Amino acid sequence: MDKIKVIGKQILSGKIYISGSKNSVVSLLPAAILSDETIIEKVPHISDVDNLEEILRYLGVKFSLESGTIHIDSTSMINKPITLEYSSKLRASYYFMGAMLSKFKKIEISFPGGCNIGKRSFDFHLKGFEKLGAKVIIKDNLYTIVADELKGAEINLPFPSVGATVNILLASVKALGKTVINNAASEPEIGNLIDFLNSMGAKIKGKDTSKLEIEGVDRLSGGKIKVIPDRIEAGTYILAGIMNGCNLEICDVRPDHLKSFFDVLDEMGADYKIVGDKVVTNKVSHLKPVNIVTQVYPGFATDLQQPITTLLLQCDGISTVKETIYENRFQNTKYLNEMGANIEVEGDTITVYGPTFLKGKLVRTSDLRAGAALVLAALSAEGETTITDIKHLLRGYSDLIKKLTNVGAKIWLEDE
Repeated sequence: MDKIKVIGKQILSGKIYISGSKNSVVSLLPAAILSDETIIEKVPHISDVDNLEEILRYLGVKFSLESGTIHIDSTSMINKPITLEYSSKLRASYYFMGAMLSKFKKIEISFPGGCNIGKRSFDFHLKGFEKLGAKVIIKDNLYTIVADELKGAEINLPFPSVGATVNILLASVKALGKTVINNAASEPEIGNLIDFLNSMGAKIKGKDTSKLEIEGVDRLSGGKIKVIPDRIEAGTYILAGIMNGCNLEICDVRPDHLKSFFDVLDEMGADYKIVGDKVVTNKVSHLKPVNIVTQVYPGFATDLQQPITTLLLQCDGISTVKETIYENRFQNTKYLNEMGANIEVEGDTITVYGPTFLKGKLVRTSDLRAGAALVLAALSAEGETTITDIKHLLRGYSDLIKKLTNVGAKIWLEDE
């Protein structure tokens, strides 16, 4: 596997254009099989997309990709077990559960993979399928989900899980009668999926709310969607600009998707300006410490917790971060401390002492967002940093090296 090398302390100036959302496209691609032919635009160049395409190809789905647009033809799709070889490459492979249950009334899949950041229970998904009339059989690592007929039901999620909301949506769009999802996730990525399904002829109400109502239809046809801008990628590059920027412009942003993030930046005294769909950023000499608590949308995103921890190292004082979503999402702190940070971990909370001086080191990415935190640290550190195990980064950041190089960073790939 390649590694990334970075020489820090470079001024970042110019424009970075945000790609389509990773968290959105990983549900849109499985959803596409519900119609014979669909089109998805602004598809990011990330390994999660490559792995989903590999699953689609294995299932007999035809597709073509040109200039970020995928044309998908599911007319020759075959229902066969999705083995561990395919499912283990990414967590989002589990979205084939809801999609294939809806399409074929049966799905066999091995337990999926993804970043090791917490338990992320499957129970909400499986209980949702059972509410719709499916039977779930678990043997060793194989999940078999079957239904003679799917019928609408009222489903009350104990937690607004994005994954469970997506899977239940996919399973219910062709179910007989009406399905109601209470305490549904309301992330922008869910809204993007709803727009896609409705473009196929689904009847879903309640977009951007915690209550979704789905009136089942007999069939879906057509379907076209543009992937929304990646709010986590946007936040990551905005942080890079606040740490090292001189009129660094982050373009193609949806600022309304990042309100809680901007609220924290305002509290810190960060220098940024929102101009339409772009954010202009500059480095400032002094930042105020803050206390952050991750929450479900529209609260502060857990996916930005690790990246913003790197910025907290530059604050004049003590900051805290409480992680309420995943129990194993502080793996970045070990390597930040090796670079010179002073971060204490206690349970679900970290204490960050700033400001600290970072030095380039050999570090390893433990998961996707931890990798982003280390890239930000490397950009600000004195000397050269080597980042290994970068497969996690490639899962979620499209053209990372190119985008940063174009604005003045000294960053490149090397073979192990």
